[in-house]
Amino acid sequence: MNVEEVSSVVVDAAYHLHRELGPGLLESVYEAVLAQMLEKCGLQVERQKSVTFDYEGIHFDDGLRVDLLVEGCLVVELKSVEKIAPVHAKQVLTYLRLMQLPLGLLINFGAGTFKESVRRIANNHTDFRSSRLRVNQQYG
Repeated sequence: MNVEEVSSVVVDAAYHLHRELGPGLLESVYEAVLAQMLEKCGLQVERQKSVTFDYEGIHFDDGLRVDLLVEGCLVVELKSVEKIAPVHAKQVLTYLRLMQLPLGLLINFGAGTFKESVRRIANNHTDFRSSRLRVNQQYG
């Protein structure tokens, strides 16, 4: 699967999770449930993945963690807040740059509707041929 196909599966699963559980739970609950849903779809999911990086000759092992790294190519950052702040998107973009990955998703389970809950963040990503943010009925 390419990153766009992985993204499509994640968005679909997150939509169903948002619809079925609704807003208001802790981020950790959404993270655990979404990770299990994605694993049932056959995707490799790493939770609380450490982001290692070097800066000015200093190696950092454990300073940052992404909520989910799916198939080693897609960063998924989860929130459960009323409104996403601009810093949240910047956080995802920084993760993508440090990990040299092309695409991330910022998903807020605290929003009232899923449409306002999901944001794609790109880092030098140019291959949008298979980009589909569609919802399937496999969880229904």
